[in-house]
Amino acid sequence: MATNVLIIGTVWPEPTSSAAGMRMLQLISTLQENKCNITFASTSTKTPQRFNLKALGVAEDIIQVNDKSFDSYIKHVAPQIVIFDRFMMEEQFGWRVAKQCPEAIKILNTEDLHCLRTTRAHSIQQNIPFSPSLLLQQDITKREIASILRSDLSLIISSFEMELLVKLFNIPPDLLCYFPFVFERLTSKDTQRWIPFSQRNHFVTIGNFRHQPNWDSFMYLKEAIWPLIRKELPTAELHIYGAYMPPKATQYHKPKEGFFMKGWTEDAKNTLSLAKVCLAPLRFGAGIKGKLAEAMLTGTPSVTTPIGAEGMLDDDLDWNGFTCNTAEEIAAAAIRLYNDERLWNQCQQNGIAIVNSLFTADKLKNTLLASIDKLRKNLTQHRSKNFIGSILNFHTLRSTEYMSRWIEEKNKNT
Repeated sequence: MATNVLIIGTVWPEPTSSAAGMRMLQLISTLQENKCNITFASTSTKTPQRFNLKALGVAEDIIQVNDKSFDSYIKHVAPQIVIFDRFMMEEQFGWRVAKQCPEAIKILNTEDLHCLRTTRAHSIQQNIPFSPSLLLQQDITKREIASILRSDLSLIISSFEMELLVKLFNIPPDLLCYFPFVFERLTSKDTQRWIPFSQRNHFVTIGNFRHQPNWDSFMYLKEAIWPLIRKELPTAELHIYGAYMPPKATQYHKPKEGFFMKGWTEDAKNTLSLAKVCLAPLRFGAGIKGKLAEAMLTGTPSVTTPIGAEGMLDDDLDWNGFTCNTAEEIAAAAIRLYNDERLWNQCQQNGIAIVNSLFTADKLKNTLLASIDKLRKNLTQHRSKNFIGSILNFHTLRSTEYMSRWIEEKNKNT
């Protein structure tokens, strides 16, 4: 018998705008391969860039927050599995799910650890070194970790974040499932279609402008890195792509300086495939980076930071280019990679090894489906072992419920 799955999304998936949208479609595909009937519901407005989920056979619904209409809605959908897309959705709807469908498996899709990204951003703004202990001081950390503990399973996109949750926060490993991007193995047929070094030109960077780490990266390139590259490569250009480019970004469009603000691209992989080098000087962030994964999938070497490469390597692999810490190091590596065909080709091979070693679909999909199957067979026992989670569910069911009901009543009178 098919399983009914309800995904409660923070936003509608936009795979051409964000890595989160791409990964959501990968998650949906994995579940559908296991004969799941999927409904995607969100409180957000549908955007022109959103993916047409109905084309995949996924039902689409608009739901309301702090509204008892959700209670009857979820009873009608009758899901055996509920997936909360980011912890804020679990905070808003988790108590209602627990009350109306207590036997439904609750899965938190973290996308990345928001507390890690927020704390790193704070460190940059305050000009203080980041350390994991800073996470313990943030309210958002308490909220996110509580959400993980209330859930039956949390999907974690980064191996670094898996280790952080277990070692720093003492999260039981059986509450976590490593599920990063999933791709088909790169074969010789794939790589033979790649555009060679001699036919590529210029540098590229790409990222959703609404994502704070990306905007910081763009400004870091403009102010500190690109002038150093341009000095040595006066005919080279940097093309900056991304969805939701704000009007303020147009002031940085400087063709005479080789700095081009291009905006949204419908096909990020095609855009990356034309460039010689991808630049991603991310100074903060979390999760793993879609732009760097897609650079590997198109045979485009990259220059990034340790944060950019975080969760995308292991000890037996070399990066698809260079990871650097300073603007000077990033510029020097980019120039070297741009000029050296032999080095460029070797870095391209490194990217193939990373994709085929860490992100192949079959193994990762099987791990996720096995974790869900185990939960279905042993949910009562699984929950009984998670006593801290049961405490948090007990109090949240009351405190969040009463707050939501208060807001609901207030909305009736406005």
